[in-house]
Amino acid sequence: MSHNSITSHRAELRSSGRRPVLLPRDLGLIALFAALIAALGFVAVPVAGLAVPIVLQNLGVFLAGAVLGARRGTLAVVTFLALVAAGLPLLSGGRGGIGVFMTPSLGYLLGWVAGAFVIGFITDRIRAGTRYFPKVLTAILLGGVLVIDLLGALVSPLFTGLDLGVTLIGSAVFLPGDILKAVLAALVAAAVHRAYPVPPAGIRRGESAV
Repeated sequence: MSHNSITSHRAELRSSGRRPVLLPRDLGLIALFAALIAALGFVAVPVAGLAVPIVLQNLGVFLAGAVLGARRGTLAVVTFLALVAAGLPLLSGGRGGIGVFMTPSLGYLLGWVAGAFVIGFITDRIRAGTRYFPKVLTAILLGGVLVIDLLGALVSPLFTGLDLGVTLIGSAVFLPGDILKAVLAALVAAAVHRAYPVPPAGIRRGESAV
């Protein structure tokens, strides 16, 4: 099946309101982005006074949602976390196993799932083209930076015993790096969607997106 026929099939299913099946190509992309998130875990920068290091793995989460969309992007993150829970040392610092879900990282891991969905949900409804980059950047900033960092800051005090206000202030150290990663992810996503445009959800080919 050619790329054009797959794209047309997905567009028809979207416009009809039916949930599209996962094609072998979709499963391959889900596995690829799960592997990308794992590979980015080799880079981690510990920060004095914080229980969670600065990592690049959330860049993979940003890309999964922005490139694959809500359904496949979320599944890529869930697949990665399932492998971590099974004991594979795929998180930054070589961490793995069910125990990592009982640490201050829990909020960020849950945020990855929610963030990928929010990013994908928004980008699924954006038509690639003029002004695409600022729109997808906004999606990543909302879903990737706000949702992930907020969930991480809200859950972390349950394990650290620190005051929520202190945790929120401390998490601000992640913002510059996260914003930089959001810009990079938006540039990549914009390039991918320009090369392989798919109509946003609920819009048929030939109609204009509002």
